[in-house]
Amino acid sequence: MNLISELRWRGMIQDIKPGTEEQLEKEMTTAYVGFDPTADSLHVGNLVPIMLLKHLQRAGHKPLALVGGATGMVGDPSFKAEERKMLDLDTLQHNLSSIKAQLEKYLDFDPSKSNYAEMVNNYDWFKDISFLSFIRDVGKHITVNYMMAKDSVKKRLEGDSGMSFTEFSYQMIQGYDFYHLYKTKNCKMQMGGSDQWGNIVTGTELVRRMGGGEGYAFTCPLIKKKDGTKFGKSESGNIWLDAAKTSPYEFYQFWLRSDDDDAENYIRIFTFLEEATINDLIAEHRQDASKRVLQKKLAQEVTSFIHGEEEYLNAVKTTDKLFNTSIDSLRELSEEELMQVFTGVVKFEMPAAVLEAGKDVVTFLAEAGVFPSKGEARKTIQGGGVSMNGSKLTAIDLKIDGSSLLNANSILFQKGKKNYYLVKII
Repeated sequence: MNLISELRWRGMIQDIKPGTEEQLEKEMTTAYVGFDPTADSLHVGNLVPIMLLKHLQRAGHKPLALVGGATGMVGDPSFKAEERKMLDLDTLQHNLSSIKAQLEKYLDFDPSKSNYAEMVNNYDWFKDISFLSFIRDVGKHITVNYMMAKDSVKKRLEGDSGMSFTEFSYQMIQGYDFYHLYKTKNCKMQMGGSDQWGNIVTGTELVRRMGGGEGYAFTCPLIKKKDGTKFGKSESGNIWLDAAKTSPYEFYQFWLRSDDDDAENYIRIFTFLEEATINDLIAEHRQDASKRVLQKKLAQEVTSFIHGEEEYLNAVKTTDKLFNTSIDSLRELSEEELMQVFTGVVKFEMPAAVLEAGKDVVTFLAEAGVFPSKGEARKTIQGGGVSMNGSKLTAIDLKIDGSSLLNANSILFQKGKKNYYLVKII
C-alpha cells in the first residue's frame, strides 16, 4: 500500500515535503502527530490525526502519538485570535492519561509488532532542559526573521492582541520535538493539519541543522463544512469521543445529519472503505438522496470505529424507536421499557421537589442541563425550537409540575428536529 497515494484520493494531502513519498516507499518509517491535551477527551476534530496514524500503521509504518504535556503549558498560537489559557501540571497529567486510554482503542500498541504504536509526552524531555541551555543550543539555529515570516505569526502580530514571547517560542519548541524524536526514536516524519505547516517545517530545519539528517512531512487540509463553518461542532458544542461526554447515539446522529456534499467528503476521510466502494455509494446516493444511503454508511463506519459495533447497533435501534414510536405509545411503557427506548439519549436528573415548586420551563431546562443558560432556553422556545412530550412549547412561563410527566417520573424534551433529552425526576 502506497500511503501517499491512498491519502491523496481521500483528499487528505495538502502540503508535502519533497522526498516524503520516496522515504515511505524505501523503508518502514516512524512518523508522529501531535495532540493537544487541553481536555480529558479527544473530539471529532482529532479524528483526522487519528486517521493519519491509523493509515500509517496499516501501510506498515510506525506511528507515534505525541501528547504535548510541555507545549500544552504554552499554547499553540497558530491562526488563533488570542492567547490560550495555560494548564497546570495536575490537569495536564489527568488529560494525558485519559487521551492515552482513548488512543489505545484505535491504534495497535502491541510491542510484539515491529511497527507498534507508541505514545510520547514532550514534558518528559523538556522538564530537564533549562531556559539558558535551550536558547544556547537550539535557539541559535533558527533566526527571528525565519520565525516571523510564518503566516501564523504574521496574522497575530498584525492583530490587536499581538503575541507574547511564550507563544512566539512555540514553533521552536514544536520543532525541537521533531529533532528529539529523530534522535531518540529514529522518527523521520511529522504529519498534521495544514495550519501546522510552519511549525512542522521548523522541525525539519532543526533535524537538518542540529541532527545533520533529513526530516519529512505532509499535512492534511483543515476540514470544514460546505457552508464554510468549522467542522466538529454541534448545537451542544464539541462532539467528544468519550461516550460519557457525547453518547454513542448523539455521535451517530452527528454523522447521520451530514449535508450531502459534506458526506461525500467525510466518507473518504473518516472511513477505511475502499475507493470503488465509496464511488458506488456516492453514485447510489446521488440517484435518490432522500434515502441518505451515504450518511447511513458514514455514521455506521465512524460510530463502529470509535464506539464499537454494539453501540452502533444500539444507536440505530434508538433512532428507529424515537422516530417510529408515538408519544401515546411511550406513555404506556414502564420505566424500564422507556429507558430501553432511550438508550444513548442524553439523560438528566432533577429532584422531585422541583415539581412541587412548579418552576417555569425556562428555569427548569437550564437547571436540568438541557440548555446552558436561561437566555438560550428562552430564545429557543420563543423561536419554536423546543417540544415537551411531543408538543411544541409556546409559553416561556409554563409551569413544570406533575401534569408535565410523560410517565411516572420522566419528561421528554426535544430541541430541534433530532435532539432528544430525557429528564428523570428522582
